[in-house]
Amino acid sequence: MKKNKKKSISLFSSLSHSRNEKRGGVKVSAFPILVAILVVAIWGETFVSSKVLLGAGLMPADIFFFRFVMAYLGMCLFSHKRMWAKNWRHELMLMALGVLGGSLYFLSENMALMYSTASNVAILVGSTPLMTALLLSIFYKEERMHGKQIIGSVIAFVGMALVVLNGQLVLHLNPRGDMLALGAALTWGFYSLIIKRLSPKYEASFITRKVFAYGIISIVFYFIFVQPLQTDFTVLAEPKVWINLVYLGFVASMLCYFSWNWVLSKLGTVQATNIIYLQSFFTMIVSHIVLGERITIMAIGGSIVLILGMLLAVRK
Repeated sequence: MKKNKKKSISLFSSLSHSRNEKRGGVKVSAFPILVAILVVAIWGETFVSSKVLLGAGLMPADIFFFRFVMAYLGMCLFSHKRMWAKNWRHELMLMALGVLGGSLYFLSENMALMYSTASNVAILVGSTPLMTALLLSIFYKEERMHGKQIIGSVIAFVGMALVVLNGQLVLHLNPRGDMLALGAALTWGFYSLIIKRLSPKYEASFITRKVFAYGIISIVFYFIFVQPLQTDFTVLAEPKVWINLVYLGFVASMLCYFSWNWVLSKLGTVQATNIIYLQSFFTMIVSHIVLGERITIMAIGGSIVLILGMLLAVRK
């Protein structure tokens, strides 16, 4: 058993360990930060892929279901030995992760777009790092932000808002949509809170697989009581549809959720979550390249402010 455990060291752990050795045993967090930035860059692009799929006739719940099913099947190839958690409390926490970081988060975010403007939703969902920091300060004293981290996080939030506004200075308040958007930010905050509890006890691959499983199970109730799953195979067979679904399933979900759960265990929840501010920056770049959306002086200035604030926020 001991030999098998030694052989099952993850790729990320090995790379991180080898990097530490080169620096004479001093812990270096550069690699986890790079992984986090890559994950956030991919998540920033998913808005463009989702827009393509919505334009093809798929509903938000359908997109979520297909991407999580593919992600779950993919994770089963790497994590299939352990079926259940060590006890029922941990299993309930994993179930909560699947709902908070899966079905509830995606439904809240997409339903918010039905009642509020895209700018409002993007800014309010973009408050996730602040929400997470607030929750952690309540439950974990050692994870509280101090001094430069607080200032950096606020600066990054302002920069993110400028990027999202992209020249539009007027925000229209829509209470129902805005509350749903804030709810989405809050659900991801609680997701990060629970991950912090479970990360020392289970491998990232096991946690990620369970997140996908319970995300799929919980969205089924939505299909039963709210709106049935759309399975128009003529639409699903279109190249632009299945290519984007495969990308969202195996890359943006399977690979990115696993990587993010690993990053949280390496960087700490506050430091890792602050990197999410970069998501709007990457969305802006990809939207300009793929969809031809314009980039204003405000957005460029906001990008500079965002990056400076994030660099300050991730420093301990």
